[in-house]
Amino acid sequence: MYKRLYPAIEPFATARLATGDGHEVYVEQVGNPNGIPVIFLHGGPGSSCKDHHRCFFNPKKYHVILMDQRGAGRSWPLGELKNNTTQHLLADMEMIREKLGIEKWLLFGGSWGATLALLYAQAYPACSLGLIIRGTFLARKADADWFLKDGANRLYPEAWARFIAAIPPPQHTELVAAYHQRLCSPDASVRQQAGREWDRWGGAVVLGDMFNADELAGEVPESAIAQARIETHYALQQYFIEENQIITKAALLASLPCTIIHGRLDYMCPLESSYSLAQLLPQAKLVVLPKATHLAAGDEMINALVSAADDFCQ
Repeated sequence: MYKRLYPAIEPFATARLATGDGHEVYVEQVGNPNGIPVIFLHGGPGSSCKDHHRCFFNPKKYHVILMDQRGAGRSWPLGELKNNTTQHLLADMEMIREKLGIEKWLLFGGSWGATLALLYAQAYPACSLGLIIRGTFLARKADADWFLKDGANRLYPEAWARFIAAIPPPQHTELVAAYHQRLCSPDASVRQQAGREWDRWGGAVVLGDMFNADELAGEVPESAIAQARIETHYALQQYFIEENQIITKAALLASLPCTIIHGRLDYMCPLESSYSLAQLLPQAKLVVLPKATHLAAGDEMINALVSAADDFCQ
């Protein structure tokens, strides 16, 4: 029988923490203040935490910390790119840990959230209890190219044709830069079109046959444009890390408990990334879900994530 999400829960504390360099990071806490500390790391870059993200954890056993990363969600200013790098995000996590008086915490994240969890654990192994990650994104050139150059376009050629049609042919070799320029345009109509087509392409890859492009025909929320702006900002800078950094420094994770969950039907971040990482971490548990996609949704994936969190606190 599949495990379900825990019942909806409200935060017992919320705050916007000033970083000292122009950002305020939204943080909320749920569950048991005396429980096992765990930080939930959302994807993107540039997405945000949702209410149901609180519910992967037994609220009696876990002290759950959720943060909206710089420029994202309820953090301020929305979509801000200045002082917004991977190193800044890791520093924000450390600031939060220290302010909350947490000695060590469990790292829980999917996609870009998995990237951030892995990078944090490599930088601060002494502050990490372990990792539960999903749909691993290793932020290698090959991973970005799969989504934005050559890979997923072979699976969804119709959606790809629409995605590149919004950009003049001479700029097709630099699609990320072209979209980023438009997402930063002072012209709202230009930002709207770029945001819509960026979301349509991502939706097609993540949702496959379940995706309906017509649902994005209306006005694009500023939060979605901000997310796309941050995504392209990070992609243009190779995610502010060395090429293949997570793999080459995998030995730093050797002593940490690690559960890696991946859907075989994940066409945003193919299974090879989690498999390659697991081969370098003999103590890691790799869970491959035959019917799951990139989403942290569906019976198979929710069961795996909740079970991993339950197992960790036994």
